[in-house]
Amino acid sequence: MKFAILSDIHSNLEALQVVLAHTKQQQCTHYVCLGDIVGYGPNPLECLQLVRDLNCPTVIGNHDEYCGSEIDLTDFNPMAADAIKWTRHQLNEEQRTWLRNLKYVRPVESFTIVHATLDLPEKWAYVFDKLAAGASFNYQHTPVCFNGHTHVPIGFVRGPTGIQGGLYTKIKVEVGRKYFINVGSIGQPRDRNPRAAYVTFDLVNNLIELHRLDY
Repeated sequence: MKFAILSDIHSNLEALQVVLAHTKQQQCTHYVCLGDIVGYGPNPLECLQLVRDLNCPTVIGNHDEYCGSEIDLTDFNPMAADAIKWTRHQLNEEQRTWLRNLKYVRPVESFTIVHATLDLPEKWAYVFDKLAAGASFNYQHTPVCFNGHTHVPIGFVRGPTGIQGGLYTKIKVEVGRKYFINVGSIGQPRDRNPRAAYVTFDLVNNLIELHRLDY
């Protein structure tokens, strides 16, 4: 069983198409989506349909919540607010309802998925350091949890000597440790690497692997 972990697509159809093609090359058998399917990019309808066609476990991201509702945008970044307003008008009510009804946190097989954090998932906080990761570890009941939101692929591991964190390419999941892994962004990376990012999780070999793709 091999999962493709997708996150922060942000209506970037070209990047999503390249990633989905690559998941087939990687012989992925299952998919999950960590949210922010829409927002920012020009193809919300197409990206939303592709994700829905996967029929996979999906959690809500902040942009999914904003685009699926009428939350006031007064205090938002003007660029993000304009994109949300535009996206709201592209989606029909059924699509917006589907986004609104997504859960904040979901268990999948032997791991957990969340868009932002496990301690207060609805507050959309960011995990960039060991202190923030520690707060989520306190609520993590599975060996591995995948998240997104920051658009920066970094991983944190809690073991007998405390929490370690940093950039990663491959991670071998070991018994007795917990892993809080950000899979980066398909549609809008923010780590000075313009390539789309997603992760595969091979449950047979307990291997997490980060993939970066040109599009």
